[in-house]
Amino acid sequence: MSVNTETYRSDAKASDSNKGAKLGASYQELKFAIHRKLLDRINLEAVYAMPSEHVRREIRPSVAKLVNEEKTPLSLAEKEKLIEEVLDEVFGLGPLEPLLNDKTVSDILVTTPHKIYVERHGKLERTDIEFKDDAHLLRIIERVVSRVGRRIDESSPMVDARLPDGSRVNAVIPPLAVDGPLLSIRRFGGDPLQPADLLRKLSLTEGMLELLKACVKARLNIIISGGTGAGKTTFLNMLSGFIPSHERIVTIEDAAELQLRQTHVARLETRPANIEGKGAVAQRHLLINALRMRPDRIIVGEVRGEEALDMLQAMNTGHDGSLTTVHANTPRDAISRLEFMISMASSNLSVRSIRQQISSAVDLIIQCSRLADGTRKVTHITECIGMEGEVVTSQDLFVFEKTGISDQGRVQGAFRPTGVRPKFSERLKAAGMDLPPAVFQTTVRVD
Repeated sequence: MSVNTETYRSDAKASDSNKGAKLGASYQELKFAIHRKLLDRINLEAVYAMPSEHVRREIRPSVAKLVNEEKTPLSLAEKEKLIEEVLDEVFGLGPLEPLLNDKTVSDILVTTPHKIYVERHGKLERTDIEFKDDAHLLRIIERVVSRVGRRIDESSPMVDARLPDGSRVNAVIPPLAVDGPLLSIRRFGGDPLQPADLLRKLSLTEGMLELLKACVKARLNIIISGGTGAGKTTFLNMLSGFIPSHERIVTIEDAAELQLRQTHVARLETRPANIEGKGAVAQRHLLINALRMRPDRIIVGEVRGEEALDMLQAMNTGHDGSLTTVHANTPRDAISRLEFMISMASSNLSVRSIRQQISSAVDLIIQCSRLADGTRKVTHITECIGMEGEVVTSQDLFVFEKTGISDQGRVQGAFRPTGVRPKFSERLKAAGMDLPPAVFQTTVRVD
């Protein structure tokens, strides 16, 4: 009698897969059974009022006792893992806690309860972590949102929030999310990237960094442009480190992400409407109020609407050295985006007036890009030099030119100075920073 070996192997593999699925399901049921028993025994209101780490230490013996009471045979390592996961369900973000503790993860993207992706080093990859079901995922989302005083339900199915460490959270639930709740977490590390880190990662050159440092100290108005995930906020954070410590800084953000090292920082954050649709505070309102707070510098996390007009007016009326970011693919696109956003704020302004506002307010545009290999680089440093007829004119000071892809999939190219001395050189000299000619002459290759 002949045996089809391939059929036997495939049947065995299917059998192993079914066993694994059953074991995974029974493990999840066990975890949630212990979770429910624990909730019956503790006072959640009292627990949440205490520091998280202290509570975990206090509650851990109770969880261990509940695990030991279960008749399911588990090894010592499996019991430890189960205890940690139950504690994460009560005090953390459940299955996502290991990802939040992984410093190599920059983005966590939950597409469905059973499909969770992460970004590491600029590349997306799927994880083997899962939620039990939609209800489990929704419970975690509600926990995040409620901790920052926001809400998510059918009447308000989208929300932006942040975790205690500054990580940004976006959630969308049904009916807007067709296949179940969606959750995106943009991670922010405890220690912001420093200039030396960006040099090591070849995000820019020493000459470019020297120029940008001088521009910040000389109080030039700077806009950081780039697409989603290009590193705009990270770069803004780094640039803010060059602001002298004696200056008063006011930051305005939708979700507080900036981690400034200066001591004299006043942080403002927008507020969404309440359940009655009232009480919303937009960036524009905060920006107008910030002008009354005697700021030396104003930093806006991102301009994306009518607040662009108020930002430019602040730059033009004595608040030099202001910084902000904008979504755009090139420096020229950034100028066009600013024109559009200003026209949203005031339909009475002519195109020429809008462009005059931009040309007189903005000194420098820094273009950040995420390349095909996942690396992030400063691809343009562009100076706004004024108006020529009806057009805002600009000139590139530095560009990154791509030349190809290596065998390892890395982007190859070079950071090249254009050889143009900026028009604001006199302002840099007046501020005590006379850059050597080599800054605008040295090409750095990236292989």
